[in-house]
Amino acid sequence: MPEFLELLPPSEALDVLLNNLPAVPLSIEVLKTANGVNRIIAADITAPEPLPPFDRSTVDGYAVLAADTFGASESLPAYLKLAGEVAMGAKPGFTLQPGSAGLIHTGGMLPEGADAVLMLENSQVARPGEIEVLKAVAVNENVLRTGEDVAPGDLLLAAGTRLRPAEIGGLLALGITQVPVSRPPRVGILSSGDEVVPPDTRPEIGQVRDVNSYALAALVTRRGGQANTCGIVPDRADALENALREAWKSNDLVVITAGSSASTRDLTAQTIQKIGRPGVLVHGVNVKPGKPTILGVCDGKAVIGLPGNPVSALVIAGLFVLPVIDRLLGINTARPDATVAAHLTVNLASQAGREDYVPVRLLATGEGYSADPIFYKSNLIFSLARADGLVHIPADATGLPANAAVNVILL
Repeated sequence: MPEFLELLPPSEALDVLLNNLPAVPLSIEVLKTANGVNRIIAADITAPEPLPPFDRSTVDGYAVLAADTFGASESLPAYLKLAGEVAMGAKPGFTLQPGSAGLIHTGGMLPEGADAVLMLENSQVARPGEIEVLKAVAVNENVLRTGEDVAPGDLLLAAGTRLRPAEIGGLLALGITQVPVSRPPRVGILSSGDEVVPPDTRPEIGQVRDVNSYALAALVTRRGGQANTCGIVPDRADALENALREAWKSNDLVVITAGSSASTRDLTAQTIQKIGRPGVLVHGVNVKPGKPTILGVCDGKAVIGLPGNPVSALVIAGLFVLPVIDRLLGINTARPDATVAAHLTVNLASQAGREDYVPVRLLATGEGYSADPIFYKSNLIFSLARADGLVHIPADATGLPANAAVNVILL
């Protein structure tokens, strides 16, 4: 069996791939803000007006002049005359004078002259038209000032920001009902192998259903790409070349899952070389699972050859396919992966110089979580389906001891 000429660390391999991808203008579409969850902003968005648009109360209580409450306590309350009530959704019909207070509700507009709000529970009605102040308040206490969240012209969202529910709510609060977003990059997914059949087919002896196309499509979709499954290709050079050329023409990125034998890996690499320049950049990555990974660029488009084993394919796609999708979406500030702190339940061995990603289950304990490794073979997809996350063993380690503190990368 031929050996790989050079095994690069995953981070170096990714740098080689990304550095060979050209900077291309984003394809932009305009979308209703309410429908934009998980999409990527394609241009900077600035605030057209202040938020909040007026001084408002954050609690139910009384609008007051803070100076009128200084020194007030339950044993020595201050007394204020009731000037009126602020109607919700309307401008107050009175101006607050020293020695007076106005009944106000959460979100109500602060009357002119007021500079704080006394919480309802820190007051009581002394007699009709008068309240007792049982606690002093400071200037601006329980108040949101005009523009305190954002001022007109403030940068709200930079291009490359992913829209989450909070961003969508904020944009709509400012009346921004449409947003420019990056078009989802088209990701062509080819599955190869004489033994692979569609999921709706009953396999004959020696055949397996196509797992990778659909698992990878789900991964691509969750990241914000448009997954295009391009079918199953037999292990023939002409068939693979034709299928890859078609996928390359109609997609922004092509992913191929090949068989586990050295011959099929070589066939994938040889075919990528024919599609465009510079061709194969990396053939073999120093990582487990996923050593036989192929990274290439063909005339400006990334072409990535993944191992055929489903667990390896998904783990490696997370390391290389997702960053390319991020590049195509114009994401400029990657958020860190969601992780959970835990302690290993058993020793984990690893080969020095190689990075390992080990699936684990998270078990709740009285003091947090334990990470229980799932020892698996890379062609068993439910090994990964049973996992909550991955533990990364760095290349300079020969393993991790039981009870070691780890950060579990959530799947």
